[in-house]
Amino acid sequence: MAYFLQQIANAVPVAALYAVLAFGYSIAFAVTRRADIAYGALFAFAAQLFVLFAGYGWSQLWLVLPAALGFGALAALVYSLGAAVLVGRHVMRPLAFSSDNTVVVAALGVVLVLMETARLASDARSLWLPPLLATPVVFWNDAAFPVALTVLQLANTLAMLAMIALGAVFLARSRWGRRWRAVSQDRRAAELCGIDSASVYLSAYALAALFASLTGMLAVSYYGNMDFGAGLVFGVKVLFIAALGGAGNPLRSALGGAAIGLAETVWSAYGPFLWRDVVVIAALVLLLIIFRRERPVI
Repeated sequence: MAYFLQQIANAVPVAALYAVLAFGYSIAFAVTRRADIAYGALFAFAAQLFVLFAGYGWSQLWLVLPAALGFGALAALVYSLGAAVLVGRHVMRPLAFSSDNTVVVAALGVVLVLMETARLASDARSLWLPPLLATPVVFWNDAAFPVALTVLQLANTLAMLAMIALGAVFLARSRWGRRWRAVSQDRRAAELCGIDSASVYLSAYALAALFASLTGMLAVSYYGNMDFGAGLVFGVKVLFIAALGGAGNPLRSALGGAAIGLAETVWSAYGPFLWRDVVVIAALVLLLIIFRRERPVI
């Protein structure tokens, strides 16, 4: 029983991670209805730069650890958002309302460029952060098998849930959120009402990139490292996760992400770990085929 409860506890941070990634992805997807695997690359790119610059601040600038982490977070945020604005303005926006295939090819190119940029910047070294806030918080004080999470896991979970809550309020209450909803529901009708759909898409892409960047830094602060190929893996996975919940609806996408996080953790606990991603993605594809919506996207 304690082992099962520990796995449920372990699923909470993973579910929050997938939920906030799916929420951010759906913000950009809602206005274009085009699959974009570059979102996962921005997530991994921010995480890798966070580790790289934090290490540089620690070893070269002789900063204390909190200052080095702050320096790494600031640099990663500037570079990842700068890359997102550049990609959104000059690559994705011109192709956003064209065919699906052109966006997929362009997104794959962006993934490769970001992966190689991070790899070359770190000189192909696998850099690691030290364990942070690793003090366990015990929920079930069983002498044989205590159920616990670390302080960092709890802090990350709360931060990700707060990001979803603030994002949902911003989309529902702000003026920009009304324009975003108008473009996502009917782009041509919104343009007839004087809304610039291209600028809405660019700002939506930047907002989605902000979610991806912050989430990447939170994730790598716990895992300690982000593989150079993680961008492609997360890009494909988030695409299917968001689609499961309804990729045009951020909150429903977040719920789909949380469900997949729970399922993935349970499989890791009771099934062969090497088959986890294969099984999860295959299940997502099967569910999307079964529950597909025959609705044309204009």
